[in-house]
Formats: sequence, structure tokens, C-alpha cells
Amino acid sequence: MSAPASRARLLALIGALLSATIAAADFPAVVPGYALEFPRDFGSHPQFRIEWWYLTGWLETSAHTELGFQITFFRTRPALQEDNPSAFAPGQLLIAHCAISDPARGRLWQDQRIRRAGLGLAEAALSDTQVWIDDWRLERRDGAYVAHVRAQDFAFELTMRPSQPPMLNGDRGFSQKAPAASAASYYYSEPHLKVAGTVTRAGEPTPVSGEAWLDHEWSSEYLDPAAVGWDWIGLNLDDGGAIMAFRLRDRQGHSYWSAGTLREPDGSVHALGTDAIEFTALRQWHSPRTAVDYPVSFAVRVGARRFELEPLMDDQENDARLSSGAIYWEGAVSVMQSQHRIGRGYLELTGYDSPLALGR
Repeated sequence: MSAPASRARLLALIGALLSATIAAADFPAVVPGYALEFPRDFGSHPQFRIEWWYLTGWLETSAHTELGFQITFFRTRPALQEDNPSAFAPGQLLIAHCAISDPARGRLWQDQRIRRAGLGLAEAALSDTQVWIDDWRLERRDGAYVAHVRAQDFAFELTMRPSQPPMLNGDRGFSQKAPAASAASYYYSEPHLKVAGTVTRAGEPTPVSGEAWLDHEWSSEYLDPAAVGWDWIGLNLDDGGAIMAFRLRDRQGHSYWSAGTLREPDGSVHALGTDAIEFTALRQWHSPRTAVDYPVSFAVRVGARRFELEPLMDDQENDARLSSGAIYWEGAVSVMQSQHRIGRGYLELTGYDSPLALGR
């Protein structure tokens, strides 16, 4: 079979698994009032339709060069043959993306994997963060996150230690994504993770240190049908504060819903509603590979704070069509105020190539 034909069959299979009708499954709703508890909620929630553990951060090498990195594990529960007793039935799918933003290279190092859960090849544990696909792993060990990833051309060995308690987004972890409360997730973040370890590129290991951000969300109905995608930021500020903010966009490209969380340097946390969040695109970048246009630079208002986001490099496009089916921009950004950098973080842009169909 030719390579194009094999790719087409794989994409068709992935599409069928990820977009199957939900009529055959009983997915629990995300509702207000659920009290997040740890370590229980560090682990997997397999009854819900979709879940992810999302790590992003900035690293500095021993040569004092800056890199961005992303490690993401997704779990999804397809609505296919849920009563099938076979170990080969895809009751849960695990997907992983990883990338390094490397200005010296000028584009991402990136890789992806997809496996059905079970058979000792892929799993997401219930009791704590422990998710893996083959030899790609993310787990919580002795209070720290440990990531082990060996991709085709690069590798991570990183330990990320929390410096702050988990930050509950929305209403104590209930994060609404639309005017109707049915589109929502349970959602917490862990800003200012202290990172140490090694990054290997093209066979050359490099010691690194830095700061990271972890998002953990689970949901059964993430996107309202009126929304086509989102713009999201997770920002570690130099003063010890942290900002999470997102906006959902409609089919005309306008803001449909937005929300955010501001953690002050003293640890106080403020949930921010739709009127407090504003994204204004400053500059576009055109992908030479996919012909997608992304707004890679923004002016952002979060409550009373205003700042600009500038990317570490423009080409931070992640082509994940062989796993999740999506093309998106996930990039390291500097937080600028009056031409001074006041923090570092990540910007995610989805739904710019075609509308997402996530958890509908």
C-alpha cells in the first residue's frame, strides 16, 4: 500500500474514533458545585469524554539560550462499542504531542503519538497523575512532575516542582465556556513550576532550567456549537503572579465567550468574567506549510492589567493531523509592558484552519 493511501486510511480511522456520535455513551455533565480534591483530581477521569494534561514552559540552556517546550497528553472516550469485552476495543484513546520551540532552528521540533489504552502500552491512572504512551510518560512523583519523552529527533528528561498550590479556574474549578453552562470543564492550573533537566536535540543533550505551567481539564461538552476555536494564554509573571485567560471565537472571528484567572503575587486569586478579558491581534503570521494565518502577537487586557504578547519565534505551528486531527499554533511568548519583559508564557491558537469539533 502506498504511503499516501496508508496516511488516508489512518486519518479516516482517527476521524471516526474522535468524531463518533455520543448517543451510544452516557457522558457525565460538568456541573457547578463539584469540589476538586487533591491528589484524587490529579488523576484521570475516564467517564468524561475528553481530558488533558498540558505542560508548557520556557527553558534556558547552559549556553544561556532560550527554548520553549510543550508536552501534552490527551485522553478521550470514544462512543464506540462500549459493551465490547475485547481488550482490543478502543474504550479509551491516549494521544500525546510534544514540541520544542528553538529559535536557532527557526521552527518547532515536534512529534505525536496515538494509542488505545490498555495492554500495557498506554494508560492514564486514576489515583494521581500517571499517564503514558509507550516510553512517553508524565507522572507525579514525590510532589513533582517528571516528564520522560523520547521523540524521533529530540528528547526531554524534565522534573517540574510546584512552587504554589493549584490555581482553581472559574468558580472553584468549574470553568464555563459559553452562555449555556452545559459547555464547561473542570479546570485547574499549576503556574510557576520550577524546571530542571535535560533536552536532547539531534543527539546532543543539553542541561536546562526554567519555569513551566500545567493545565489539567476534563469535560464532556467543551465547545458550544457557535464556537469554532479559542485563543488561550498561561503566563508566569516575574513578580510571582500568574494569569490564565481565554476567549472562544464565533464563525465571524469575534469573541463569543471569555474568562480568566488572575493570581496576585501575594497568592490571592480572582476569577474574571467575559467583560474583563480582551484580545486584540497586532500581527499575523502566514504558515508556508498549511497556508493558515495566525495572529501571533496580541494586545491583551485582563481586568485592569494591559500588556502585549510577542512570540519567541513566529513559526510555532503544530501539525497534529496524524493524532488528534488538528492543526494549531502553540508558542512561547514574552509578556511585554512599556517595552519591558515582565513575564513569560504560552499562547495557544486553535480553529484557524477549520472549526474544531471538540466534545460536541
